[in-house]
Amino acid sequence: MPRVPDVDTDGTPAMGAVSRRGFLATLGVLPALALVPGRSRGEPAAPRPAPGWRVFHLTTDVEVLRPAGVTRAWIPIPAFSADWQRPGKTEWTGNATSVRLVGDVRDGAPMVAAEWRREAAAPRLTVHSAVAVRERPPASTRRRADPLDRKTRERFTTATRWIPTRGVVAETAAGLTRGATTDLDKARAIYEWVVQHAYRDPATRGCGDGDVKAMLARKALGGKCADINALYVALARSVGLPARDLYGIRVAESRLGYRSLGCASPTVTRAQHCRAEVFVREGGWMPVDPADVRKVMLEEKAAPTTLDDPLVRAARSRLLGSWEMNWVAYNCAHDVYLPGASGSPLAFFMYPQAETEMGRLDCLDPDNFKYSITATAA
Repeated sequence: MPRVPDVDTDGTPAMGAVSRRGFLATLGVLPALALVPGRSRGEPAAPRPAPGWRVFHLTTDVEVLRPAGVTRAWIPIPAFSADWQRPGKTEWTGNATSVRLVGDVRDGAPMVAAEWRREAAAPRLTVHSAVAVRERPPASTRRRADPLDRKTRERFTTATRWIPTRGVVAETAAGLTRGATTDLDKARAIYEWVVQHAYRDPATRGCGDGDVKAMLARKALGGKCADINALYVALARSVGLPARDLYGIRVAESRLGYRSLGCASPTVTRAQHCRAEVFVREGGWMPVDPADVRKVMLEEKAAPTTLDDPLVRAARSRLLGSWEMNWVAYNCAHDVYLPGASGSPLAFFMYPQAETEMGRLDCLDPDNFKYSITATAA
């Protein structure tokens, strides 16, 4: 791979280069692990591995097959930072007129944004990111958490365009948490209800729309991870529990033996997966994933099974309070306004996006917007 020229501190290309290097620190997202010095030319630096941590390299290749006028693209990167995920460096190369690391307008979710001039014939971009992750411990092993600050609590208890917290959502959550005396009891009651009443719909495109309002309007709680876990977030927020969806991608096979919850090869183009977190005073941000319980029920065996199946029961127990970290998080942004975009906001940002003067391209339509994603362990 050719060497990627540096970017000047103001974000402009050094010496007129059209391929550029970006750093998460540009957005104030400081990697929690030091970067490995002396990396190979053109390869993204990785966080130093430590006991219990796994390092992954993600590469996203994007090509717009039918450009029209000015073409733009936005690529999500694994920039979420927590005690279970530490971002490394992000770099890119391609033939774009300009490339920069930016945050979305509302939540500041980091992304790589590229633009090609009208005369560009074959817009293409390759983005490399490094990230380290470690397992999420069970909730029972965590200490009581300090309260969230007012601003953070308000952010994660407020309704969004697609995630309502009033009306039938509030009524449902109030009913099923009645009698619960702790945050953990409330979080568990909501989790069990969603697992019991929502269902995975294989006809849903991609990971779903994340539109809880639409689910309620059609009185059908079917969908995929972005729908089912958004329902959990809406119910939790409606009773005052801070909650959020985390949008990311599976990067390795499951070490727990769940075929349906992992990747069998380094090609992870279609492995996007949304998870959820809820903040409880008994342990801080607690992972939950009711959507994956339903995925195990539908896909783990040759034929769909039931919630009473031992494999499903085991997943149901584990996915309240812990995650297997063969997955990395891009961001937790809702109502995403892509910087410089002419199209409407997104419910979430988990897939590469692009638009031309003809409008926003369908991120699930490879005939017009071609991309591939690979993940390899360091």
